[in-house]
Amino acid sequence: MLNIVQHPSTILERKCERVTEFGHELHQLLEDMYETMIEADGVGLAAPQVGVSKQIALIELVEEEGRLELINPKIIERSGEQTDIEGCLSFPGLYGTVSRNYTVTIQAMDRNGSNFTLIAEDYLARVIQHELDHLDGVLFTSKIIEYVDEEDLESSEDE
Repeated sequence: MLNIVQHPSTILERKCERVTEFGHELHQLLEDMYETMIEADGVGLAAPQVGVSKQIALIELVEEEGRLELINPKIIERSGEQTDIEGCLSFPGLYGTVSRNYTVTIQAMDRNGSNFTLIAEDYLARVIQHELDHLDGVLFTSKIIEYVDEEDLESSEDE
């Protein structure tokens, strides 16, 4: 288990470095990040959130599909718009309405350094954009349109 860096911490607001080595150390970091994300009940986790200033992000996919590992990712195309409530493991208990693109196309590398392209939409696109923002030192708090009270969030989930 890794410690999740919480705001305020300067690592959360710095642009991360590209990954250049794709060996055991990276693989172990990905495994540790995944276990940390699951334990924290998160759906995504970026390396700076565990104190590592590298362009690495993980996203939990539908349970049967496992996880998405993104190394040196970049968005190459965006379209549409969606607005919904977001939270962040680095800002426990803080939620807000954020507008993001509905569809994104990304280029990234896998844990072995192979390139791939992915088109994501809706919720997956939202999570990808949130995590990739972390890699650029951009916090979701800078994009919040309206803050949402945690109690209001819980009551809306019950409905």
